[in-house]
Amino acid sequence: MTNATTDRAGSDYTVLIKAVRDAGLLDRRLGSYAIRGLVTLGLYAAICFAIVEVGNSWWQLLTAAVFGIAFGQIAFLGHDAGHQAIFSSRRLNDALGRFLGNALVGLSYGWWLDTHNRHHANPNHEERDPDVGDGVLAFTASQAAKRNGAVSGFIARRQAWLFFPLLTLEGINLHVASVIAVGGDSDRSPRGGSRRFEAIGLVLHAVLYVTFLLLVMSPTKALAFAAVHQAVWGVYMGSTFAPNHKGMAIIGPNDNLDYLRRQVLTSRNVRGGMFTDFALGGLNYQIEHHLFPNMPRASLRRAQPLVRAHCESIGVPYCETSLIESYRAALAHLHEMGAPLRAQSAAEPALVAR
Repeated sequence: MTNATTDRAGSDYTVLIKAVRDAGLLDRRLGSYAIRGLVTLGLYAAICFAIVEVGNSWWQLLTAAVFGIAFGQIAFLGHDAGHQAIFSSRRLNDALGRFLGNALVGLSYGWWLDTHNRHHANPNHEERDPDVGDGVLAFTASQAAKRNGAVSGFIARRQAWLFFPLLTLEGINLHVASVIAVGGDSDRSPRGGSRRFEAIGLVLHAVLYVTFLLLVMSPTKALAFAAVHQAVWGVYMGSTFAPNHKGMAIIGPNDNLDYLRRQVLTSRNVRGGMFTDFALGGLNYQIEHHLFPNMPRASLRRAQPLVRAHCESIGVPYCETSLIESYRAALAHLHEMGAPLRAQSAAEPALVAR
């Protein structure tokens, strides 16, 4: 990626945000969120009621799958609260975020907020974005080059094929990371009263979750329910985040982009109607969301024409694809990053034969 900073680059975003603000697209949408919140919490409660009604039956595996979707919808609301998109008051947004995240989902709101804010500040930056950090998957060539172990190398060579299967573990990973963050003592751990509230929320969630399942069904069915539920939630979350940035431009340590280009060039929108908006929690408008993180979800669709036209006027590429194409691009990128390791693995038997 080249240096795209220009003398007028700083004004490009100023012009756009003025147009967005003048259109009222940054105004709070309490009515919209009230309806959305009631529907989402109603779905959560309805599934809990259905679990009680189904009782000690293997049909619970179906309710577990639906409950995974409900967890995702609750997480989307917590995401909006974390971006201060619901209320004008930070205290109210944070209180709602902790209730939805820690108590209802079992996800540390403070830990997630810190990680997510760092992602928004430097999307797809290979050194600063935790979402493309050095983990199980290799998102950059330098990360792939480090995969020398038997297990890490095996995963990296096949990571495009393993991406969705690995997502079945993402729900558990989020719970574990939350407990470590709240219980640890790192710079990224929630502090003071928020840390106590978060710990209480996580413990409350765990106790209610386990108790509820064991009161309704046998331990064996409860374990199967939890496995299906957490797997579906993990796949759902990963499937909504994967189209947004994977396969888009990677920002290197020497790249110097202004805010607008840093957000637009690393983000991808997903085409679709109201169902796509619902299923992806508004994250299908990833470009608009990254440019205006605190914009209410209901305003993102209305902001899109303004953003697209502005990008065209200043010559900045605006990426929008279908959902299937977005997955194809993300998986193609993962497959490409694993290519050197596959070539190396194929060459090793030939060297041994010599």
